[in-house]
Amino acid sequence: MTEDNAQYTAKYRRLEVLGEGAYGIVYKGQCCSTNTIVAIKKIRLYDSLLTEGVPRAVIREISLLRELKHPNVVELLNVVNDTRRLLLVFEFVLMDLKGYLDLIQPVGSNRRVGVPPNKLRSLVRQMVAGVAFCHERRILHRDIKPHNILITGEGRLKLADFGLARLLSFPARIYTKEVVTLWYRAPELLFGSLTYGSSVDAWSVGCIFAEMATGIPIFPGQSEIDQIFRIMQKLGTPTSEMWPELETLPHFQPVFPTWPSCPFSSLTSSLLPPSGLTLLSSLLRYDPKKRLTCTDALGTDYLKDVDSEYTFDIPSIRRTVTEEQMESPG
Repeated sequence: MTEDNAQYTAKYRRLEVLGEGAYGIVYKGQCCSTNTIVAIKKIRLYDSLLTEGVPRAVIREISLLRELKHPNVVELLNVVNDTRRLLLVFEFVLMDLKGYLDLIQPVGSNRRVGVPPNKLRSLVRQMVAGVAFCHERRILHRDIKPHNILITGEGRLKLADFGLARLLSFPARIYTKEVVTLWYRAPELLFGSLTYGSSVDAWSVGCIFAEMATGIPIFPGQSEIDQIFRIMQKLGTPTSEMWPELETLPHFQPVFPTWPSCPFSSLTSSLLPPSGLTLLSSLLRYDPKKRLTCTDALGTDYLKDVDSEYTFDIPSIRRTVTEEQMESPG
């Protein structure tokens, strides 16, 4: 056992596997000195750090998270490494937003429901605040989706998984368009734009806002063209009048079907007040230059009076984590 490995074993114990990603396995763990439950991402390394090194995405995630200290961004607590592995230790949050939306569905009913109004406003404000904090530090998340948004037992929302995040550059540089999970991908990415900014995150925020309001994804496409069509069927087919750069994008086709736009009240079953519908429509504008920024969204009527410290209890989550923290390290 190496000195680093022994140090890791002395500090944390592994409890169970939570999931597996492209670069390694995520475990639930426990700090041996405090009994605090943590999440440990174990990164696979090659035999020699000198020849292969740490994956670039992991280096980016570490460097960015060290700059992002905010109540609505998951906290990186520690980094432990030796010659064969790298361990990222995060605060532990039991449930993601997808799990929470599933949790609140009525038992025995096939009808999906959204988050109750007061809780919805709190979660939307927290999400917008976390993303705005990142953007103010010139960081694009580029993969905002329910699985990458965590919810604590006290109703605190945390942005997570910054593996695809990038620093914004000025002037704008060319980025890959193969980012953001399909259902939450902005139209400029679907139409092939290689230069984009924080508006791609704002679109994702709008999609998740709608999903939280109804319990149902707003644009659940099966392929890129299906995703484009689903957006058009609800927002209407875009025109050069509403989006001047549209016809210059690589994947735009002038022969796309023509659909009229639907009222936003019909997209959310009229569950949102007028101020909420205005915010949603502002986040889901086709033209990224006209799309509302997350910083400006915080000042809208729907969010400006929400107490930033307001949270709500989710007993089933709180109880599970509390019981585990009371266990001895063993």
